[in-house]
Amino acid sequence: MQIELTQAEHGLLITLLQEGQRELLREIARADHHNFRHTLQEREGLLESLLQKLNAESVTSLSA
Repeated sequence: MQIELTQAEHGLLITLLQEGQRELLREIARADHHNFRHTLQEREGLLESLLQKLNAESVTSLSA
């Protein structure tokens, strides 16, 4: 799947994902139930993966 974003959209998406990731990390720290914490950690891993891809795209776009 490929999505074309403007620079403003790209920047906003990164900001929103970073904010979500920070909130998720706080939620993981407060989670008492092991299975729930594990589910949250998996989501955080997906967020991190998305952020890495978006940041890599930023570098590619700037060098092009």
